Amino acid sequence: MSVSPRLIRARIRSIGNTRKITKAMELVAASKMRRATGAATAARPYAEAGWDMLVHLIPTVDPQAHPLLAKRPVRKVLMILVTSHRGLAGGLNANILRKVNEQLRQPEVIAELRLPGVAAPSGEIAIDLATVGRKGEEAMRRAGKNIIASFAFKGDVPTTEDIRPISSFVINQYAEAIYDKVVVAYTDFVSIVLQRPKLRQILPISSWDLEKMISEAQHGRFFEAKEISAPPEPESKGTEYLFEPTAAEILDFMLPRLVEVQIYQALLESSASEHSARMMAMRNATEAAGEMIDDLTFTFNQARQAGITREISEIAAGKAALE
Repeated sequence: MSVSPRLIRARIRSIGNTRKITKAMELVAASKMRRATGAATAARPYAEAGWDMLVHLIPTVDPQAHPLLAKRPVRKVLMILVTSHRGLAGGLNANILRKVNEQLRQPEVIAELRLPGVAAPSGEIAIDLATVGRKGEEAMRRAGKNIIASFAFKGDVPTTEDIRPISSFVINQYAEAIYDKVVVAYTDFVSIVLQRPKLRQILPISSWDLEKMISEAQHGRFFEAKEISAPPEPESKGTEYLFEPTAAEILDFMLPRLVEVQIYQALLESSASEHSARMMAMRNATEAAGEMIDDLTFTFNQARQAGITREISEIAAGKAALE
């Protein structure tokens, strides 16, 4: 059955309007992605300086004496799940949710501490969730998971003000021994076309996870980051450090800041990944709309040519009948 050229023309006009919208969304997402990657890059020197100080501070104090360094057998885990608040981001949220669901089916793997001198977890392990972003919260509620807190940030790129409620909540929960381990699940920005879901141990503070995050940051996000296969040992350079006031007092101030910077970096990476995934999704939608317009234009031309041919045939037939 032939299709009316008028209907085809209306369809082409509709898809053309959609293509304009997706192209505009692509440009907006590209602008936001540049801001997010710039913020992530700007935060890295702070994390590096904090890590360097931590390496020299921890050996001077008893780790078990500080609540954020205390190591205990893991029976209860808090997972911070970072997703986007809005959709139209391709497979970004689906990938991180798939990764989290796989890990939730193996609680003994999540409960394993990347720290020496701690007994392996045994018995039933409880995992609670704190979500950042509406998409993750909705998915976990549908799955029947226990969500104890939900957070969001207002702008397109998270700020230090946005992460303070999250870090304060996490620090208090761990310091009061409500949870024995805190992890963050987020999407790591590797490149514009590659975003990788990851889990990081936040508390107790792990030198392995902290240095691995910084190592990946130092190697950039436009190619594969260096993998660290085992917890690194601090290098001894024969330098003696003098801390004033005491090392313990400095740790009291530094450790909460290090927790903050890890959460902040995870949110920045997720934000850059979201805008990058949305930019690519809108670019693909724009290209698909262009291909559909080309196909419909070809069909429209065929229908119009068929109509012209039919009219010529009718005129010719009428002329022949008159003769």
